[in-house]
Amino acid sequence: MKFALALVCLASATSCGYHVAGKADLVPKRIETIAVPEWGNVTRRYKLSEGITAAVTREFISRTRFHIVADPGQADAILTGAVINFFSYPTVFDPVSGRASGVEVIVVLQVKLTDRKDNKVLLNRPNFEVRERYEISTDPRAYFDESDTAVQRLCTDVARSVVSGVLENF
Repeated sequence: MKFALALVCLASATSCGYHVAGKADLVPKRIETIAVPEWGNVTRRYKLSEGITAAVTREFISRTRFHIVADPGQADAILTGAVINFFSYPTVFDPVSGRASGVEVIVVLQVKLTDRKDNKVLLNRPNFEVRERYEISTDPRAYFDESDTAVQRLCTDVARSVVSGVLENF
């Protein structure tokens, strides 16, 4: 009797609908090629979309089975994106000089993966937000502009998040 009760409890607990992250498959098996055309950029941040497009392409190549192309006409699916907002503001101030010593960068993106065969949207993130922080030297003689390095890290973070979203259905 106890054994039967244990089996019933085990069966009900394992059928609750949860699954292990990374096991969901957002992309149909027939899709082998994904186009990643140059992303748009409506902000004033120079070359941001180029950096994101390159990082997303590298991430797909290094982490997935997909063949990546730039031409949507040669692909089974198309990953489009656009940088729709870029914010940069100081978050920490040096108490002695009053100068900013920490900055936060926020980028808002639109990302969409579309199956070309039936024009079905497989992934849609219309307000995908990514943040990055960096420090600024408060000594003007030791100042080094870290904003470009922070944006490079941000591009890498965007790429990881986008590819994970495609692979893991999050």
